[in-house]
This record gives sequence, structure tokens and C-alpha cells, in this order.
Amino acid sequence: MDLFVQLWEDIVYIWDGHASWYLNGMWQTIQIAVLCTLVGCVIGLLCGVLNTIPCQKRDPMWKRILLRLIRIVIRAYVELFRGTPMILQAVVIYYGLPYFTHNSVRFESIWLCAFVVVSINTGAYMAESVRGGIMSIDPGQTEGAKAIGMTHWQTMVHVIMPQTLRNILPQIGNNLIINLKDSSVLSVIGFVEFFKVHSNVVGKTYLAFPSAAIEMLGYLTVTVVASILLRWMEKKMEGSDTYELTQEDVLTMAAGTYSHPDRTTPFEEKNMENREHPKLKASRRRGGQ
Repeated sequence: MDLFVQLWEDIVYIWDGHASWYLNGMWQTIQIAVLCTLVGCVIGLLCGVLNTIPCQKRDPMWKRILLRLIRIVIRAYVELFRGTPMILQAVVIYYGLPYFTHNSVRFESIWLCAFVVVSINTGAYMAESVRGGIMSIDPGQTEGAKAIGMTHWQTMVHVIMPQTLRNILPQIGNNLIINLKDSSVLSVIGFVEFFKVHSNVVGKTYLAFPSAAIEMLGYLTVTVVASILLRWMEKKMEGSDTYELTQEDVLTMAAGTYSHPDRTTPFEEKNMENREHPKLKASRRRGGQ
């Protein structure tokens, strides 16, 4: 029990002296994760659309060559940034560009470099997610859109992409949560985010575990809130669970229940009455009486 009391006292001591550090680091982490996830989704959508442009033998030669080159570039980009750790990507982009260009090309802002690294890394993962989401849509919808004269771009924007976004929304949320945690590797280039604050506080107070406890609680809080918001967005995109309004439609209610009015003439009614069984006639007369 004494150990927990001491831990609590150390946490309170660290928080009282460095609360602004932790809050600023958390804000930087949330900011970089949300913005880079949005930009990564845009990159992934563009890659997905370019990868699905139809290419047939009757198309011009220049179009087929251009599409082949675009797909090769996209494939190389995806494999490169999915196959290497983001910490190495940050080192190469931040330190490698000045090294190979003799300091003629370099990032003056660490924040901008961090933004670029996380965005292109997220875009590489989202490119494959978007491609899978587009392939999951029924091909008949694309054929129907083309049958009414829609171009490939119009089909993607108005028919395929809305459904694709709904299908890949869980993956988008997963990438957001990953970025919230993996942005800690950006401390290697000096970007002061939430985990970097932990290193700074430990270097000043020498209280590593109490500071780590604050970090764990902070990361857990942010990821849980993000998960709740994403689940809420999924339910909103699913729409209503009932279809009562559809059943109230006049045409829907009339379908299968409409009957033509009786068009029989008095002469036909008389013939039908004569064809009735005698017992039925007698019972009808007694009922009338």
C-alpha cells in the first residue's frame, strides 16, 4: 500500500510541475495524428482511383503506357513506405535530404517534416485499404453507371466512393489510433509530442515510472475517445434500422393489394345467380328475409 501511496504522490508532484508540458505534448500528438490521417486518406483515395482506371487493348497506346507507369509508381510507393519503419523514414527525410543535396533542400520546420512523414506513411496504408474497398463494391453498379453515360470519374465520385468510405471507415479509425501512438517515433528528429515530453520530464525529475504512468493514462484516454467517436460515425453512416416510412408509401402499400372494381353487368349477375346451387339460393333468400 505504501508503494501505491508513494506512486500517487510522485504522479501529483510531476503533474503539478509539468502539467502544461504534458497538455501541450498531447495537443501536438492529436493535431499531427488527425491532420495526417485526413491527408493520408486523400492520398489513398487518389491512389485507389488511379489504380482502378480501366485500361483496355483498344485504348490508345499513350494511355496504356501512362496508366502502366502510374501503377508502377503507386506500387513502388506503397511497398516502400509499408515495408520500412516510420522512424527510419523520418530520419531519411529529415537528415537524408540535406545530406544528399548539400543542405540545399531541408526542412526548416520540424513540425512540417513530421507532418510529411506521417501523411505519406498513412497514405501508403490507405492506398491498399481503398483498393480493397473499391474491389468489394458490386461490379454491376459500375456497369449500371456506365450504361447511363457516366464517366469513370463520375462513377467513382457519385457511386463507388460513398460506399467505399463506409466500408473502409473502420480501417481509417484504425490508422488514426495507430498514428496517435506511433507519432512517438518522431522524437528521433526532435519533434516534441506527448512521448517526447516524457523523456524531458524524466531527464529533469528522474522519476521514470510515475511519468510513464501519466503517459499511459493519456494515450489510453485519447484512443478510447477516438474509438467512441468512430463508432458513432459508423452508426450515422449506416442509416436507420427500420423502413417504416417506406411501407407508408402509397405505391408500396398498393403493390399486390390492388383489385379492379366489379365490372359485371346486370345480365351477367343474373346468369351467375342462376348457376348457383339451389341450397345457396335458398340460404340467401332466408338471409334476406
